[in-house]
Amino acid sequence: MKCYCSGTLTIGESATNVWVSTAAASFACFGKGVISKLAGQGNRKILVVDDENAIRQILATRLSMGGYDVVVAANGEEALQVFAQEEPDLVVLDVMMPKLDGYSVCQELRKKTDVPIIMLTALGEIADRITGLEMGADDYLAKPFSPKELEARIKAILRRVDNSNGSGRNGSGETGAGIIQSGNLRIELNKRQVYAKGKRIRLTGIEFDLLQLLVSRPGESVPRADILKEVWGYSPSRHTDLRVVDVHISRLRAKLEDDPGNPEFIHTDRGRGYFFPRVSSGASSESIGA
Repeated sequence: MKCYCSGTLTIGESATNVWVSTAAASFACFGKGVISKLAGQGNRKILVVDDENAIRQILATRLSMGGYDVVVAANGEEALQVFAQEEPDLVVLDVMMPKLDGYSVCQELRKKTDVPIIMLTALGEIADRITGLEMGADDYLAKPFSPKELEARIKAILRRVDNSNGSGRNGSGETGAGIIQSGNLRIELNKRQVYAKGKRIRLTGIEFDLLQLLVSRPGESVPRADILKEVWGYSPSRHTDLRVVDVHISRLRAKLEDDPGNPEFIHTDRGRGYFFPRVSSGASSESIGA
């Protein structure tokens, strides 16, 4: 069976939860049943979690047509079960769901995996939207959203994962021993491992990429918009997009700094961005010049 999509499509939530524009009729041929699995042409697997059947069908269909293998779950408890069974490469996770909400699912997943998570939220307050980031999500989209934007975010994140796993290169393109030692902080770029006071610090993939970008440009203030583009793969279309960077910086500080309120490693250039200080003469910098 073939199904062709045309026109524009917007997914969101209101009293009726979902509205679809001119493309709605294009999905009629998939019926009303829950899609358990759609096999795409690629080997990347995406788990779509949403309690609205229409949203699951639309996203599963589009992502499958884009070459991904797609598995779905209708609530938080089912999401954890499907994740354990299918081991997806990325999770698209709604916030407001029965049994177990998206925040709780994100927390549970982060206890055992660094797989990328994109959260979908219909909550209006900025504080509500960034809660998922604080729980460990890599990115978020506010409803209503365009599936094209979600697809672009997925593509950017998976490209970053591929690049991170490729060659152990640092952000300046150099290779070598790849070890940065600054005070009690040791960063092993090739192994993508970080130690503080000799203890291994567990970072998510995107947290390490953010740290790697900053240490690759020591002493240089990197604007938040540039960080978003370099690490997340897209430019800010609204001011709130930059909050993604701020929340991840806060998470990094909480993990790396003795006193996150008075940071030693990740500094704020107020009104501009963030920077990692130049490595002192007594410190080791085997792959990035001070």
